[in-house]
Amino acid sequence: MYKFGFIGAGNMGSAIARGMCKTVNPSDIAVCDTDAAKVNSLSSETGITVTDIKDISVNSRYIVLAVKPQALPSVLGTVKDFIADRGDRFVFVSMAAGTAVSKIKNLLGTDVPVIRIMPNVPCSVGAGMTLCAPDESITEEELKTFISAYEGCGAIDVIEESKIDAYSIVTGCGPAFAYLMIEALADGQVEIGVPRDKAYLYAAKMIEGSAKLMTESGRIPADLKDSVCSPGGTTIEGVRALENGAFRSSVIEAVRASYKRTLELGK
Repeated sequence: MYKFGFIGAGNMGSAIARGMCKTVNPSDIAVCDTDAAKVNSLSSETGITVTDIKDISVNSRYIVLAVKPQALPSVLGTVKDFIADRGDRFVFVSMAAGTAVSKIKNLLGTDVPVIRIMPNVPCSVGAGMTLCAPDESITEEELKTFISAYEGCGAIDVIEESKIDAYSIVTGCGPAFAYLMIEALADGQVEIGVPRDKAYLYAAKMIEGSAKLMTESGRIPADLKDSVCSPGGTTIEGVRALENGAFRSSVIEAVRASYKRTLELGK
């Protein structure tokens, strides 16, 4: 019996599997995927077991659905037949964007316990931010066990499912926005003569340190921004350039666009 069985080994599934290997014995984790090269590479790296969808469906305490929302009906149609004869207690964990717990249960044709999560890629290095929405049938012990195993992936916040689509846009999509910002900052540095490798390092470390200062100090971004902007100085001139380029509005529109797409996927 596996503690965690992953159906899917894409970027997000692999990231969580890697993170969980820090708190769960890799021998207690299994994975399957149609891409054999991908799962074999993940197994070589972490030591987790490569198997098939039937084995995971029948022999996992937590069945982690690490597939795209569009693939969920097909995958659950297959899993449905495999779990029909199970007489033990097991839990589904879904990370499909915009897909409600009720839809997962309808696709499975049974009232199984489900934990819905929205993770992000930094989970692979233990620095993720994941939102977690357990349905009412999840026991306190089941949730505690899951959260304990998930600690290797980073922070986790338990919320109501009705809030998860809106709350998860920045945590889930935000890393891509952050990487764009890092890339743009690095390009700017390269333009003024900084070597590319140092430009990436400086930009990434600056964002990492800035985020840590905010979360640990409890100060709001506006206050911290003002503390860097000296009157008539270099930073406020850069801030003015960002405002001229509608920086804030562009970021807000990115969040709105991602949220709109999430709602579309849930239909």
